[in-house]
Amino acid sequence: MIEYRVGNALDLDEVIELYRASTLGERRPIDDRARFAKMLSGANLVITAWAGDLLVGISRSVTDYSYFTYLADLAVRVSHQKQGVGKELIRLTQLHGGPQTNIVLLAAPAAADYYSHIGFTHAPQAWLLRAGEKLTE
Repeated sequence: MIEYRVGNALDLDEVIELYRASTLGERRPIDDRARFAKMLSGANLVITAWAGDLLVGISRSVTDYSYFTYLADLAVRVSHQKQGVGKELIRLTQLHGGPQTNIVLLAAPAAADYYSHIGFTHAPQAWLLRAGEKLTE
């Protein structure tokens, strides 16, 4: 039985361990504890999935609760994938983000097929300016 909770008052070590166990940790600064803690505390919509006392999934988002929700991270423990946990985390993110809110995310290459499979529309118009990059003159 999976229990879902809303809120980002979480134990940092538990969240880091989840990111490692989900493989998302390979693409996030989990070894920079201060930066990772700031990522977690700065998210204003966090949904977690629990199997008893074990954190098995997280949806970490930034939203205006009106128009857009940026789903920054969706992480589910490998041991709990393909059981509907990720889909339920997204459904709850959509619910708590607001009835008129669009969800946007950047998918890891290995997850691209997953999002189209569950109903997301591919939006090739997205652009990214990475940290440290400067706008051209």
